Amino acid sequence: MEATVLVNLSSPQWPAVEEERVARAVLATLEVEGRATEEIEVGVLLTDDAESQQLNRTHRGLDRPANVLSFAMEDGEDFPDPEGGPVLLGDIVIPFETTQREAGELGISVEARLLHLVVHGVLHLLGYDHERSSQDAERQETREVIILARLGLANPYEG
Repeated sequence: MEATVLVNLSSPQWPAVEEERVARAVLATLEVEGRATEEIEVGVLLTDDAESQQLNRTHRGLDRPANVLSFAMEDGEDFPDPEGGPVLLGDIVIPFETTQREAGELGISVEARLLHLVVHGVLHLLGYDHERSSQDAERQETREVIILARLGLANPYEG
């Protein structure tokens, strides 16, 4: 596996996050998408609602925290192949308070919600966009369910 996952904890609110579990969620997503053997770099920023809201306002014009923000280095599914270095796929940003609240609403652990958001965000970096159409949403959700099952997590869209 050539992928590199950089996890940055910018908020002390996050409990002891197992960076290896976060990295495995990224790698499982790349495997399902057939990208596991490429040299890829993904950044994961675990932050708070205030930073998420500021980034969401600046980059999307929405003045509220997002459960996950994805910042792809390239649009679409064709990424440059830099000579001598990894493909910088992009960064995802996940805030603690929103993750914790959604986990409670769903009756799951914060870690399970975090891993789902990581998978969701990486799929966005790979060009998936559930907001384009109901077909695209179904395609992305199907991929998420497959990947989460590989991680030993339940289907978040059932029940």
